[in-house]
Amino acid sequence: MKNRDYYLEQLLNFKDTDLIKIITGVRRCGKSSLLILLKNYLIDNGIPEKQIININFESLEYSKIKNYNDLYIYVKNKISGSKKKFYILLDEIQEVSGWEKALRSFRVDLNCDIYVTGSNAHLLSGELATFLSGRCIQIKMLPLSFKEFLDFYDFDNSWTIEDKFNEYLKFGGLPSLSNLKQITEVKANYLRDIYDMVLKRDVIARNNIKDVGLLEKILIYISQNIGSSISSKKISDYLTSNGNPTTHNTIDNYLNFLENAYIIYKVSRYDIKGKQLLKTLGKYYIVDPGIRNAIIGYREDDIGHILENIVYLELIRRGYEVTIGKNDDNEIDFIATDRNDKKYYQVTKTVLEQTVLEREKKAFSIADDHFEKTILSMDKTYIKTTENGIHFQNIIDFLLDNKKDN
Repeated sequence: MKNRDYYLEQLLNFKDTDLIKIITGVRRCGKSSLLILLKNYLIDNGIPEKQIININFESLEYSKIKNYNDLYIYVKNKISGSKKKFYILLDEIQEVSGWEKALRSFRVDLNCDIYVTGSNAHLLSGELATFLSGRCIQIKMLPLSFKEFLDFYDFDNSWTIEDKFNEYLKFGGLPSLSNLKQITEVKANYLRDIYDMVLKRDVIARNNIKDVGLLEKILIYISQNIGSSISSKKISDYLTSNGNPTTHNTIDNYLNFLENAYIIYKVSRYDIKGKQLLKTLGKYYIVDPGIRNAIIGYREDDIGHILENIVYLELIRRGYEVTIGKNDDNEIDFIATDRNDKKYYQVTKTVLEQTVLEREKKAFSIADDHFEKTILSMDKTYIKTTENGIHFQNIIDFLLDNKKDN
């Protein structure tokens, strides 16, 4: 099994604390494998396997555990009065009704360290957030980064780094794809099956959605408009004008359901001059380029949008809070902020055309400060240079150089 060192390290940072470690992310992004990696780590470091309780709630073996009481009794019987420390690993915990009550009781009654995964943001929303406040830490997991993608695949020696990146652009980073044959049709069908499963289990069934057709049309619209400003009214007006009457309130609900299932991510616009987040016209990105292409297909003339999507995902992987910079009619693709630094990014396929170069450079004119400004493109001419305070970097190099400067 391939390692996901970045995520495993995050878990180990909180090992043997009384915090519940909650790993969230879209289905099939690698959460179950991460728990197995954790289990292997524990065993390799002297924890007896009998002190590890590992339950995957997608398995029929545990189908009788329906609610928090069933879960509590099952775990309590496993421990059976032992004073030793137990490690409790619970996969897809949202399948258990009232699971949070069992976990809170485990913390009080047992000598244990708790790790859980879930595929829906409802795990940490509303009343549950209050219920578990101060008792948990969230680890947000994504599909493979490009750097991880290179580690997972055994490419033929004839493949160049550009060939590998093109494969990533087309099929994305769901880990299990690396086990399939390098056949386009096989991978495309698998991605479509994963997309259908996520939609049915984590959106349609969980939220009792009746108009499945409308839900899919919303996802198609978002996939076709990566990098464009979108509002629920804009989507509802478009769909209504195309023979699918709906309201912006319905669109709002469906967008929330898709966000909760980690299929889409909303990015707010930030008014640089007014120094505040804007409530309207955010942008949406898909959790993985492969899933996005499963929704609308892959087109060579659409690479710019896919690149922007990939850069957004990479920035949040690196722990940045990401917004879109806005001032009057000008806009910066991404403002990446953490507690120590701020960086500005423009993303484009190429800046070899003078008009494109001037447009991308002009975007930074609204950021009148000393923070780093970078244009990312596929150009090799601009591998890593600086011009008038603006850095240029090849996107592949950016993705492989994942160390922060701070």
